[in-house]
Amino acid sequence: MKTLNIYHLIIALLFAIGANGQNVEFDKDNFKDDKEGFKAAKENLKIGNELYALGVVHYKEALPYYEKANKFNPNNADLNMKLGQCYLASVEKSKALPHLEKALQLNPTIDSYIFYDLGRAYHLGLEFDKAITAFSKFQKTAVATQEPAVMNDVQMRIKQCYNGKELVKKPIRVFIDNLGPNINTPYNEYGAVISADESVLLFTSRRPGSTGDKIDENINEQFEDIYISEKQPDGTWSPAKNLPKPINSDNHDANSGVSADGQKFVIYLGKFNGGDLFESTLEGTEWSKPEAFGKNINTDYHEPTACYSPDGNALYFVSDKPGGLGDHDIYVTYKDEKGRWGEAKNLGSVINTNYSEEGVYLHPDGKTLYFSSQGHNSMGGFDIFKSIYDAATKTWSKPENIGYPVNTTDDDVFFVINANGKRGYYTSMDASSYGLRDLYVITFLGPEKPMILNNEDNLIASAAKPVKETVVAPTVEVKEAQLTLLKGVISDYVTKEKLGAEIEIVDNKANKVIATFKSNTSTGKYLVSLPAGKNYGIAVKKDGYLFHSENFDIPATAAFQEVEKNIELKKLAVGGTIVLRNIFFDLDKATLRPESTAELERLTKLMNDVPTLKIELGGHTDSRGSDTYNQQLSEKRAKAVVDYLATKGISADRLKWAGYGETKLVNGCSNGVNCSDEQHQENRRTEFKVLSL
Repeated sequence: MKTLNIYHLIIALLFAIGANGQNVEFDKDNFKDDKEGFKAAKENLKIGNELYALGVVHYKEALPYYEKANKFNPNNADLNMKLGQCYLASVEKSKALPHLEKALQLNPTIDSYIFYDLGRAYHLGLEFDKAITAFSKFQKTAVATQEPAVMNDVQMRIKQCYNGKELVKKPIRVFIDNLGPNINTPYNEYGAVISADESVLLFTSRRPGSTGDKIDENINEQFEDIYISEKQPDGTWSPAKNLPKPINSDNHDANSGVSADGQKFVIYLGKFNGGDLFESTLEGTEWSKPEAFGKNINTDYHEPTACYSPDGNALYFVSDKPGGLGDHDIYVTYKDEKGRWGEAKNLGSVINTNYSEEGVYLHPDGKTLYFSSQGHNSMGGFDIFKSIYDAATKTWSKPENIGYPVNTTDDDVFFVINANGKRGYYTSMDASSYGLRDLYVITFLGPEKPMILNNEDNLIASAAKPVKETVVAPTVEVKEAQLTLLKGVISDYVTKEKLGAEIEIVDNKANKVIATFKSNTSTGKYLVSLPAGKNYGIAVKKDGYLFHSENFDIPATAAFQEVEKNIELKKLAVGGTIVLRNIFFDLDKATLRPESTAELERLTKLMNDVPTLKIELGGHTDSRGSDTYNQQLSEKRAKAVVDYLATKGISADRLKWAGYGETKLVNGCSNGVNCSDEQHQENRRTEFKVLSL
């Protein structure tokens, strides 16, 4: 009986050894029954090791050779560890974990880095507690042999695991959809940027057929090129096209930021100073030769990405130049009156961390900054954050992680969002990928709407006539950006020819030009972003034409709106008339308000530029009030404008004024009843007419 028990114990131990597995070396004595298979496996292992030794960028090439060797001998600890490391460096990171777990099972005393790699694999798989345990074991087993930078990296990853545990508890409601085969390929696509109205998409790709069609040996991939796609009427994106020279070159060319109107964009060129930023402008249908930003932006260090402010007067960019708070920091520079970029300023410790920041993007509202960071409360790698600028205190808010599942435990970077804040674009990898990294669109759904419940109280009411109470769920909104997108086409009033014109944006209250833009010379298209909270005067000007003015008084609480306004400019000719929409008077008075100054100065300049020009200023009212009152008020207001011009040195014989009261209404609102405020506002106006040249 005793012998039988010993026999059972031996069988149990053998079974345990078989279950746990034993490390099997690639030795011919272990594979005497399959010499040919061993020979092939040994050759695959040799090639895999040679590629592995070349560094991380060649790990993906080693994978197929390692897999063949592993299929022959799946119980080698060293091979399983290398397979895990190679998969961690690939787009199929989820395949790393079983190999790493098996490597440790086969050889518990294998290289201590197994715990670091296991920590990464668990982390990527959202197994945060296991990851923390693995990273902690690595700290204990490797602390005596590792440099501080390595241990700091591990500490950061442990912190990210704790962040991840909290973020996955409160996922945000989104749809994440692949942009499809018109955009994505089996190769890398990333770094999407969009115009403010979401009509143009620019992105970077490493696909074959790039300009020069060469391989970068440092990363073992195609050189980067910039591609463009346009939104179609059905909402799909057109097949992406490679931008020709001079945009794309034989070196790395990556897009970085695009202006709100899609007429300018920032390009990263990798052949200068380790990577510098350049600017190109759309001139008609052709992009100009990229020009380097000045020394206040480009340095001897790495400047990879940048974005414009919506008014084009500021540039936010990333650099790893000395003096920053971490590896790469975000800086801002402002354009002076002569169009030169000033000294760059670090955004400071609220935005920048001891780690890296990347992929900076300022929303068209001019105050919401999106960027990626390895710091703050990232749940892994780079996460996307947003911060809002307070103009009153001139400070940025504490960055907010935009949430899981947009942010993951891998790198999430190059995020942009459309003007109304409902759709974002970024680079990711998942089961819907066409190969490597793809571009995705994120639809933000907002908080989940509570259910509508019907409660029946059958204890009080009879069963035949139950009392029902309808509980109405409150409305849940997706918060939209507070801005107005104004866009359209500028053309000739008579010929309808599309015109390239200057668009001047004025803060009427501050009496200050805050931005200037140009419409496209071929299409006449323009787009401007008007953040809420200002009274905007807009003037469209072109030599040989009367200027055109518009007014947008946008309260700070105004919701997002997209306004399409096609503008037809009139040639400077006798009989030509324009409405001065930025002339303002006190209520029921002929006193010019300060907000009128910019428009009045614009009119003064026109009179000085054309010294033979004679005009009539005409005042008009709406149909409310008596005819006599309206006539007198319109005359006084017209004369007030003439008097202002006279104070600026314009000769009286060139100026005539007239009041028309309510006799020339521009809409059907003639009785003052059942008319909207907008209709009344349209009728209240100051016009000028060209009498002679």
